Amino acid sequence: MADPMRIRAQAAGDKTTVRVLMAHEMETGQRKDAAGKIIPAWYIQEVTAQLNGKTVMTAQWGPSVSKNPFLQFTIKGGKAGDKVSISWLDNHGDKRTDETTVS
Repeated sequence: MADPMRIRAQAAGDKTTVRVLMAHEMETGQRKDAAGKIIPAWYIQEVTAQLNGKTVMTAQWGPSVSKNPFLQFTIKGGKAGDKVSISWLDNHGDKRTDETTVS
């Protein structure tokens, strides 16, 4: 399993800004290793964000997203103390979910 995501969620007025740094290799399947063999594709396909258990964002990604991707988005209606969870699923079936509290 991958390293934990670094998530920050900060409320300002009626909006909450969420910043996420995900640890993932994100291989395209087009690079070759030192021996000349193709490195198999391995990338995040779906990212989901939830606020207090309610889905507020879903993204479909592909192999063109960079290694250790950074994601930032704004949620309308979040406030301090709310729970924000981020989940991803990659093309190998690996999953990761992490959570933070809005400050």
